Amino acid sequence: MKIIFHHPLPLNPNATSASGIRPLRMLEAFKSLGYQVDVVAGYSAERKVAINEIKKNIKSGVKYDFIYSESSTMPTVLTDPHHLPLHPLLDFGFFRFCKKNNIKTGLFYRDIYWLFDSYSKNLSWFKSTIAKLAYKYELYFYKRYLEKLYLPSLEMGKYVPIVPSEKFIALPPGHDTVLSTNSPSEQKDQLKLFYVGGMSDHYQMHTLFQVINERDDVEFTLCTREIEWQAVKDEYPDLTKNIKIVHQSGEEMQALMLASDAVSIFVKPQEYREFAAPVKLYEYLGNRKPIIASQGTLAGKFVTDNKIGWSLPYAETALHELFDQLKANSKLLINVQAQMNSVAQNHTWQARAKQVVKDLTQ
Repeated sequence: MKIIFHHPLPLNPNATSASGIRPLRMLEAFKSLGYQVDVVAGYSAERKVAINEIKKNIKSGVKYDFIYSESSTMPTVLTDPHHLPLHPLLDFGFFRFCKKNNIKTGLFYRDIYWLFDSYSKNLSWFKSTIAKLAYKYELYFYKRYLEKLYLPSLEMGKYVPIVPSEKFIALPPGHDTVLSTNSPSEQKDQLKLFYVGGMSDHYQMHTLFQVINERDDVEFTLCTREIEWQAVKDEYPDLTKNIKIVHQSGEEMQALMLASDAVSIFVKPQEYREFAAPVKLYEYLGNRKPIIASQGTLAGKFVTDNKIGWSLPYAETALHELFDQLKANSKLLINVQAQMNSVAQNHTWQARAKQVVKDLTQ
C-alpha cells in the first residue's frame, strides 16, 4: 500500500506540544504498519516541490491508496513564517487533483478554538478577523474535497460549520504502548500525583491546588512550560513543600510520570472541555497511570466509561474523599492499572492509523 501524508508545517522530531507530536506519531504509525509513505510537509515552498513530484507520479501511473492530512492549529494558508496567504490554492488544489484521480482524502481537524470568544483575547481585531476568514475558507474546500473530516471527538462536530456532519468521524489521540515498571505499594507515606500539560484558561486547577495545600499526605508534581506557569502562577496560592513545578519534556518528563501513583486531569469543567480530547489523557493510559478527572468533561466521561480512574465533581470535598480512600487502600490503584492493561491496546497510534486505512480504502 502506498499513501500520501500531508501536513502544512515542517515535521519537528523535537516537538513538545500536542500539535507537533501528533503528526509525527501518525506518520510513524503508518510506516510501522508497513505502508510506503510519500510526505508533503513543510512550508509552502517545500510542499509545492513534494506536490509536483507526486502529481508526476500519478500521471505516470503510480497508484496511491489515499491521502491522510494532519492540519495545523493555524489556518493552512497562514502557516508560512510570515503568515501571509501567498499560496491560497496550493494544498486545496492538490486535494482537488487527487479527488479527480479517485484518491480519497481524510484530514484531521485539530481544533475549533477559533470559534470561541477567548480566541480573540490576545489578537488584534484585524488579525482575528483575517484568521477567522481563513478558517472558514479552508472548511469550504474540506466540504468539497474530503472523504472524511477526522475530529478529536464527535462532540466537537456540533461546533464545526460548513462541512456536513456525515463526513465527521472521531480520531482521538493515541499513545505509545508503555508498561509501567512500578506498581503502587500496599503502604505509602505520600500519594504521588502528576500532571503534564498546559496552564491556560482551558486548564484551570485551582481546586486541586487548594486541596493539596491542605494535606501533607499527597505530593503533586506539575510539569508545564515555564512561560505558561509564569503567566498564571499569581492566580494560585503560595506553593507548599508538597507541590513541585517542573519544566521537563521527553525522557525526563516520562520518568516523573512513571514515578507517580496517579495522574491528574482534574480541571474546571467548561464548554470547551466537553469535546476536547487531550493528548495527555492517552499518554496517561499508555503509561498505565490511574487517572483523576473531573465530571462534565469529555476526559472524565472517557475515564468513567473505561473504568481507568475516577471522574469526580469539581469540588474540594470530592477530591479530599478520593485521596482519603486511596491512602487507606492502595489496591484501588492496582485494580485500575489492571483494567488499563486491557483498555490501552485499543488506543495506540497504530490503532488510529489502522482506523484511517479502513475508512479510506473501503
